[in-house]
Amino acid sequence: MSGPTLTQQLTELITDKPVVATDLEQAALLTLDAMANALGARTTEPGAILLRWADETTIADAARRAFLLGSLTHILETDDLHRTSVVHPGCVVVPAAWAVAAREGIRGHAMLRAVLWGFEAVTRVGMAVGPTHYRLWHNTATCGPYGSAMAAAALLRLDPPATVHALGNAGAQSFGLWQFLETGTMTKHLHAGRAAEAGVLATDLARFGFTGPPAILEGAKGWFAATCPDADPAAVTRDPNGPWQLLLTSIKPWPSCRHTHPAIDAARELRHRCPVGAIERVEVESYPAALEVCDRPLPRSDYEAKFSLQHCVAAALARDAVDFAAFAEPARAELAALRGRVTLRVAEPYAAVYPSAWGSAVTVVLRDGERVTVGRTHAKGDPEASLTPVELIAKARMLMVHGGIREPDRLIDAILALSDDSALPELP
Repeated sequence: MSGPTLTQQLTELITDKPVVATDLEQAALLTLDAMANALGARTTEPGAILLRWADETTIADAARRAFLLGSLTHILETDDLHRTSVVHPGCVVVPAAWAVAAREGIRGHAMLRAVLWGFEAVTRVGMAVGPTHYRLWHNTATCGPYGSAMAAAALLRLDPPATVHALGNAGAQSFGLWQFLETGTMTKHLHAGRAAEAGVLATDLARFGFTGPPAILEGAKGWFAATCPDADPAAVTRDPNGPWQLLLTSIKPWPSCRHTHPAIDAARELRHRCPVGAIERVEVESYPAALEVCDRPLPRSDYEAKFSLQHCVAAALARDAVDFAAFAEPARAELAALRGRVTLRVAEPYAAVYPSAWGSAVTVVLRDGERVTVGRTHAKGDPEASLTPVELIAKARMLMVHGGIREPDRLIDAILALSDDSALPELP
């Protein structure tokens, strides 16, 4: 193979990219969102299992710490989402960066720069995998190790050759299949945790000289050949002078799969115009991936309800808030009749523009025959319809309170102060 490999080019692109104060401030907000998700999940069933495991195994190394934080961050389904890569970068990158920075005693600016680097790596690889990959493989899990490795490499100040070795061995640990959706198991949380852990482990080993395949992505027996039949390798380095991908990452306001969010937004607007008792049926139009992941008319658990377009739309039409309670058993029973009147179909323009835009339309057909439709090109929390810092902080506070954190505002202020180069705060 002649010329630099894709991981070599990616490393050069990221390390040469300038960072300004506003980039660090936005990275602090995304770090707050990820850590609030991790803390908020402590009171959930899978969160309690993970914490009990951590207590009994006495976690001491940064890779295992990254695993725990990453797994926790991806439980509540309120963590961030980068659309064009279909990756949740925060649940992988931030836990890895936090674990390594805490171990090394690294302060805020270096920590946030590592977060920027990690988001850039995981999303650029994610944009290159092609749509077919996502049908079987969970992009957050499979692309995640590249992001966690890049963040750890930034914090450990690895030189370019060592960084390439870290990325090669991170990619060699890539995994994550969608089979868990069939039974609603806890595996998705494991995906994020292992992706965070894999990158930290690969980078720690690279610091000691452990080598990895430099052509892990495009090699004849590499990752694209194995898992990406319609890969777009050029996407890894496309538009190198554009904004940091972290700035293009969406923040989730609702605790459900991001594919449900544009339909939730549309249904929430319709709620004020269409009384539930007058609804004959509801028609949802979206893009293929939304139906492949979230066509679930009979959700049997909170988690399955979060991956049910039918349930999410019914909740948005019938309830004051689409919150954690909207997915619990009482709400599932309450919404069963309305949920049964929701139908889904793939439609334009939503199919053609995905994944650059995640949109949906919801049509309510009333008993008198009137049809009322609301469409969304983008969901609330996307860069085009972003949450304000005040809204994001309020979300973080809610998540921390949900997780039993006392005095959440003190921790929120400490995390945001990382953009002033403050030290990392201790986690409760």
